[in-house]
Amino acid sequence: MAFPRLIPKKFLGMDIGTSAIKVVELSSWAGRIKLENYGEISATALYQKPFRTFEKSTLLLSSEDISRAIKAIIDEARIKSRECSFSIPDFSTFFTTFELPLMTLEELPRAVTVEARRHIPLPLSEVTLDWQLIEGAVSDKKSEKLKILLVTVPNEVINQYRNISSMLNFKLLSLEAEVFGLIRSLVDKEEKRLIGLIDIGDRSTTCSIIEKGILKTSHSFDISGSTLTERISKGLGIDSKIAEDFKKKYGILAAQLSLEGKNIRDILIPLVDLIIGETEKILKKFYFEEGKEVEKIILAGGTALLPGFFEYFRDYFKKEVEIANPFSKIFYPPILEQTLKEMGPSYAIATGMALRGLE
Repeated sequence: MAFPRLIPKKFLGMDIGTSAIKVVELSSWAGRIKLENYGEISATALYQKPFRTFEKSTLLLSSEDISRAIKAIIDEARIKSRECSFSIPDFSTFFTTFELPLMTLEELPRAVTVEARRHIPLPLSEVTLDWQLIEGAVSDKKSEKLKILLVTVPNEVINQYRNISSMLNFKLLSLEAEVFGLIRSLVDKEEKRLIGLIDIGDRSTTCSIIEKGILKTSHSFDISGSTLTERISKGLGIDSKIAEDFKKKYGILAAQLSLEGKNIRDILIPLVDLIIGETEKILKKFYFEEGKEVEKIILAGGTALLPGFFEYFRDYFKKEVEIANPFSKIFYPPILEQTLKEMGPSYAIATGMALRGLE
């Protein structure tokens, strides 16, 4: 006979972002998922440069430096778990979709590999491929077309993550593109509506469309949280750290700080309009190609919490819009409710990675 688990299963989710590393530890017991611990360290707390760069799409610092930063979080939070999943940033990941002719299950893997050569800008020997059948079903009768989602990551990126986990003596369960962690932590498995997931990170923004838990398309563009900070810094002639503080405090509210006749809202609105414009292009392209309209938008990333940003986004799209809350179905002490609400949008990826290990 099968005996129930007597000791909770614990697992770590790791998100190595551009400006910070975030760690979430979850446990599962008797059907309940609990937040055990979490921690974060910013790049500026240890180094004078970010953890990664958008241009190289890889980790900027050495594996030793990254490992040292993660160890600082683990030690400070007194985390004991050693099984983990790492997220891979979407700008280091190549997404594409394509159709294949009707074929059987046995024929499909080879056909995907052959077709992948036509879509990937790097030699297949330099990348790792993963794919998912998102439309159609394999059948010996060959009765319908097949649509494939292909995900590709450079081997150099994967190898560095493996080195980091080895240095930390972690058991690495999986490496996964950020968007899949976001889907796992933010989109309900029973959700029937078409969801637009907008993740505004420090170095890039990613717009993904999810249908019944399946990623249909994902596109990244380089207007991001740091872009807003840089524009304030230049516009007001102030230090970037002060500009970051102003951004978080005043956002795009109408009544806010004005220095030397320059209003922060006036500085930020053109950039926010660019984020909205790029998002709208992606949603419209999907509608024209698939004939389906996104019904709900979820905003993730720290920028989602800027004063006035949520309302501005909602009023433009005139759809249901919500701010990401990856802890909505996770048990935690009530005293943490306000803290988790504020950190939720930026912890969604790490939470999704931790949930992966509890599946």
